[in-house]
Amino acid sequence: MKIAIRILAIAALFAGGYFLGAQNAFQPSDASAQGFGADPNGMDEVEIAITEANDAIKKVADLLEQDGRHVSASKTPNVSAILSGGVDAVSDLETGRGVDPETFAALYAEQATDEVAPHLDKDELGRLTYKGKVVRLYSISKLKKLYKMRMQYSGAEDEPAATF
Repeated sequence: MKIAIRILAIAALFAGGYFLGAQNAFQPSDASAQGFGADPNGMDEVEIAITEANDAIKKVADLLEQDGRHVSASKTPNVSAILSGGVDAVSDLETGRGVDPETFAALYAEQATDEVAPHLDKDELGRLTYKGKVVRLYSISKLKKLYKMRMQYSGAEDEPAATF
């Protein structure tokens, strides 16, 4: 009789383990810290604001492109150029005059458009080149003009600029 009880207990133990395993009873649960993912509705205020801002930037970019005032060389929206009224980054690359900082960073981050990407390479010093010309940043005067336009669109054109 003792043997039968032991066999029955072992069988019940195995059956219970199998049942709990099949029900994923010992799987770790999803835990989320405060911040991203903490809102049970899916997004917190910051995520919503970022999404709305991104949508607005894309809308402005589309309007500038339709108006012929913005030609991007990167897959990602160039916020600085868009908020400055647009740039023609492809023309800037073609002429070798330099590009705005966000385009420069996007090209190094391998975010070039399909039109631009085949013409990018690196020289012997590891610098990015476009059709054999080193990709450079805008001149200081061009950067100042770009940021002045951005300030005018933001309504802050009357603020004094910092001097270095």
